Amino acid sequence: MGNDLAAFAKENGVKYFMISYTDLFGGQRAKLVPAQAIADMQRDGAGFAGFATWLDLTPAHPDMMAVPDPDSVIQLPWKPEVAWIAANCMMDEKSVEQAPRNTLRRLINEAAGDGMHVKTGVEAEFFLISPDGKTISDEYDTASKPCYDQQAVMRRYDVIAEICDHMLALGWGPYQNDHEDANGQFEMNWAFDDALATADKHSFFKFMVKSVAEKHGLRATFMPKPFPGLTGNGCHAHISVWDKDGKTNVFADNAMELGLSAKGKNFLGGIMKHASALAAITNPTVNSYKRINAPRTISGATWAPNSVTWTGNNRTHMVRVPGPGRFELRLPDGAANPYLLQAVIIAAGLDGIRSKADPGRRYDIDMYQFGHTVEGAPKLPLNLLDALREFDNDKSLKAALGEEFSSAYLKLKHQEWNSYASHFTQWERDHTLDI
Repeated sequence: MGNDLAAFAKENGVKYFMISYTDLFGGQRAKLVPAQAIADMQRDGAGFAGFATWLDLTPAHPDMMAVPDPDSVIQLPWKPEVAWIAANCMMDEKSVEQAPRNTLRRLINEAAGDGMHVKTGVEAEFFLISPDGKTISDEYDTASKPCYDQQAVMRRYDVIAEICDHMLALGWGPYQNDHEDANGQFEMNWAFDDALATADKHSFFKFMVKSVAEKHGLRATFMPKPFPGLTGNGCHAHISVWDKDGKTNVFADNAMELGLSAKGKNFLGGIMKHASALAAITNPTVNSYKRINAPRTISGATWAPNSVTWTGNNRTHMVRVPGPGRFELRLPDGAANPYLLQAVIIAAGLDGIRSKADPGRRYDIDMYQFGHTVEGAPKLPLNLLDALREFDNDKSLKAALGEEFSSAYLKLKHQEWNSYASHFTQWERDHTLDI
């Protein structure tokens, strides 16, 4: 892309830049900057009041400067006169350590220091719904098993094809789009990449899907469980680690079980070791626990785990190894912060490699049918509070992610939980009014 954003604007007809950062709750914050001013912004950053977003800052803090990363610039395919660009948060010329993209960049550098190059892909599921958010957008999408429904995906062809066309134009390597397991739900897949590039693309993908849906008079949601009885929105992550040059997959070893090398099993061991704690980040909302602890859905399966188990090519477990040299973490959901998702995977995996963690016994059973027979595998947290407590008690994971980040995240998430717990609901009236 080149490093000069002013030159990029001139060459590509860009009038405005969206200098964007993602806060602790996954909210995308931006300033719209005219191309004529981008040179100064590239040098100094765009100023934000950090307290006004979900960061643990006060009104008394100085300006937080969002310094654009020119390697991340993406010209909006649906509005080419605008370019989106991810930014790194600075304050008083120092990195804001709690900022999610900074947390991820630090862990990527830490992995690189150990000669490891983490590559990932994500499967970001979403619903296309009515503008008021109350129903799915397609009144004819009513099948009890709607996954891969040919008619339903074609009724939303205009939206799905437009998004896929944009990914093709951006060079992301999209390779399949489908109607997912819930009515009104879709998934679009693109090629895996370096962890930071995947996080930037994931962040932009959510923005793009919502924007295109709105253009068509619809609304898109990545909410983990927007409708009771329907499968929730997962965000499965595919993980591999390569050598420092990014050319050799060090997770691949055809002589080992499932083609996963000793280093790959240790990385997996770290994921298993920290699973209950990392749920606080991979499943970060109250609603997240309506997905991973859900009763059977209309389609017959939740497609979400509730226990810390791993397997081969079997989708009923928290982790599956679908082929040599990689594994799939099926725990994360659509609310996961694109940067923190990658960061916590690297943090847990690095700890696993350094401690030579054993992932434990491999199970090949159908967990939905025979999960009750498994002994010794921890159950995933039942709610956000349990997950936050697990995270708070996991000293090594908190240290790996950074004490400033961990403290800020726990503080704001506990505030969120307390807000939820103090909220009065119709359920309370229905069940306790006459006690």
